Amino acid sequence: MAQKYTGPHSPGTSSTWDGARRSRAGARANALFIAPIPLLFTGWGQDPSGLAMDLSAFFALIAAAKLTRDGLRAEDAYLARVTARRPALPRKALGAALLGLGLFLAGLPSIGGGLVLAALGAALHVGAFGFDPWRNKLPGGAPVWQAERVARAVDEAESHLASMRKAIEGTGDRKLVTRVDQFIATARRLFRRIEQDPRDLPQARRWLGVYLLGAQEAARKYADLSAKARTEQDRAQLVALLDDLDQGFAQRTETLLLDDRADLGIEIDVLRERLDREGLALKALEETE
Repeated sequence: MAQKYTGPHSPGTSSTWDGARRSRAGARANALFIAPIPLLFTGWGQDPSGLAMDLSAFFALIAAAKLTRDGLRAEDAYLARVTARRPALPRKALGAALLGLGLFLAGLPSIGGGLVLAALGAALHVGAFGFDPWRNKLPGGAPVWQAERVARAVDEAESHLASMRKAIEGTGDRKLVTRVDQFIATARRLFRRIEQDPRDLPQARRWLGVYLLGAQEAARKYADLSAKARTEQDRAQLVALLDDLDQGFAQRTETLLLDDRADLGIEIDVLRERLDREGLALKALEETE
């Protein structure tokens, strides 16, 4: 990827690129959109059936490129999360199949040549981009049902964030989009925290659902106003809401971490008391002997 923002960030603490990773949907995937272009020119010098074959090959290859790029982006999201469900649609596999089909059509009327091109293209596609993730990611030690609940909750929360960003992006206000990205990064810190310990989900469910749904609705209403008659007051109100949400999500994440430290302290105290008792018991046993 060209650099793609995926990492957590909270204002005033670190760079927007903290935790960012290089996307797999980069130049190689984009090159798939360029490769079919010659078919647009070669087709016009042929008879109608040749033209139809070349145009069909062109559209198959473009569809393969889009599916592959979408599959790589889905894989990026999958790899970035501790708990994640495998992509419902195997886009990279479908992209490889469509690439093979496009090359087969481009190789006609020679069926043998078309089959060789199709097999070679599909094999190179798999070698370059790999396979789609085929299993769900679950944190170690968590029951399957609990991890799947977290995955569903985070999926829903991510959809709210995506809708929110899309609405603000439509206003053309780049500074506001950057502010939304900062909030999204802070929210994802909470997501990652819950994924690491699914037991925290009940305490954070409202943050993943109600609050993000409200933020999404506020962003949508602001975008509607922006298309008509936006005022600076409207913008200031949305920024204030983002500030409050950002602070709230950061505090919720910290609270969960502090709760864990408190739980660890309690466990250590209990263990120490038990060891002390066992030590006394052993000492008494030695004296009686």
